[in-house]
Amino acid sequence: MSSQNETKPLWPVGSLIVLTGLNLLDYLDRQLLAAVLTPIKTELNLSDEQLGTIQSAFMWGYFLTSPIFGYLGDRVPRRWLVAAGVFVWSFGTLMSGHVSALCALIFFRVLVGFGEASFGTISPGWIADLFPAGKRNNAISIFYLAIPVGSALGYILGSAIAAKHGWRAAFLWAGYPGLVLAFVLFILREPARGASEAVNASTAPQETKVAGWSAYIALFRFPEYRLVVAGYVAQTFAMGGFALWAPTFLHRVHHMKNEDAGDFFGKALVISGLIATLGGGFVATAWQRRTGRGYAGMLALSSILTAPAAYLAFSAGDPLTSKIALTLSMFLIFLSTGPVNTLILETVPVAMRATAMAGSIFAIHMFGDLWSPRLVGHLSDTWGDLQRATVTLLPGALVVSAIFWCWLVLATKPRATTTSR
Repeated sequence: MSSQNETKPLWPVGSLIVLTGLNLLDYLDRQLLAAVLTPIKTELNLSDEQLGTIQSAFMWGYFLTSPIFGYLGDRVPRRWLVAAGVFVWSFGTLMSGHVSALCALIFFRVLVGFGEASFGTISPGWIADLFPAGKRNNAISIFYLAIPVGSALGYILGSAIAAKHGWRAAFLWAGYPGLVLAFVLFILREPARGASEAVNASTAPQETKVAGWSAYIALFRFPEYRLVVAGYVAQTFAMGGFALWAPTFLHRVHHMKNEDAGDFFGKALVISGLIATLGGGFVATAWQRRTGRGYAGMLALSSILTAPAAYLAFSAGDPLTSKIALTLSMFLIFLSTGPVNTLILETVPVAMRATAMAGSIFAIHMFGDLWSPRLVGHLSDTWGDLQRATVTLLPGALVVSAIFWCWLVLATKPRATTTSR
């Protein structure tokens, strides 16, 4: 009996560590492209719009298949789906390093998106079933630390490896580990759906069974979910253009070496993102316990403050101001990482969590960063001015996000978040 009491708490923590590690690799693979845009452009003789199309191809594979995995994630064992996703995206990353034509690179980036859709759709619900409501947002925030840390590693390692061994080597080094780590999932015990709600049955959401694909239509019945996702769409539009073009922006506009721009952006991302994701998540949890609107409040605060910082980052005429403002923008935008994903899971019934995550993924990419990298590239080609393109599109999207999330604060019904043991 003593042994059981000692080992039981290690299971959710151990699962969180494994899933967070895999999520880190997910975002590392995703941001490699941004780190090696310049050498790919040179070798394959591509325009900026074509470079943006490569990133959009990943999004097609990602968001178009997410509803399939959302449907399956609420109905079949999740471990096999997640493991298959890790294997497929790693294979797509590996093969991206062997291509010699634009069409082949587009195909394998679609494959990367397909694999990441399985992992990204299903893993958050898995974590939500491991931790009770009072601890869930902190756990989700830790899981999404992988966004700044993994993305930063993608920029830093990608640009460093490309500088020494060529851009193809960056994809090869990132692809092989995932092929092995996919099998780590089989050492984990998958929790029952809604398992964490049993810890405090009096506050557990009522389970709603929605048959078939009509579950996606049913998501529109939840007004708070709609507002969360609407603001997230606008924020993701800005982040998509920001993530792909920021290192190239520093290279072209402020004349930094490509590897130096990638190194700076990666280091700024990991430091600001790490502090903001953890800090924003834990502060939002405490805020939620006091007012019942802490998660929504953190989203509104993040978007309101990020918009002017992003405008300064892309309009500044000197590199120091631009780099400081870029770092501040990253810090402010990552304050919302944990709360936005927690709200996606908690504004719907337990039985619809994978569906809700898939619906969010589909929306934020279909209407968000599917278009922004290519639009920035198109305007850059048309105007011959990358700085004008970025400052025209990206800060305005953050203003739209702020409008929806301020509306969310007003619409949120206060609900206490209990601290379950």
